[in-house]
Amino acid sequence: MKKLTIYEYPKCGTCRSAVKSLKSKGYELESHNVFETAPSVETLTSIIERSGLEIKKFFNTSGEVYKEMNLKDKLPGMSDSEKIALLASNGRLIKRPVVTDGSTVTVGYKEDEYVRVWGE
Repeated sequence: MKKLTIYEYPKCGTCRSAVKSLKSKGYELESHNVFETAPSVETLTSIIERSGLEIKKFFNTSGEVYKEMNLKDKLPGMSDSEKIALLASNGRLIKRPVVTDGSTVTVGYKEDEYVRVWGE
């Protein structure tokens, strides 16, 4: 069975849809609740590098914490390491779900992207 690691919040509807989709594709999931334990700086750095995406794609821009901290204005002036440290400090800042098999990474959930990346 194919294994994936998913960083999610179990009560999030989008995350539940993603889990259902991946399980229907035959994946076994190792789930991490980002609200309880955010991934470490090392883990996030590795995931972000492998994703090929900009760090800002990993921020939950519609989240309360993001808005409360005025990150829309602050992020452009921050270094990459400061941004990653911020994500590691509060899992609520992380756009979810983040799914990886160790080399490929997806952020967020769109079924067409999941079909393209993770298969039918």
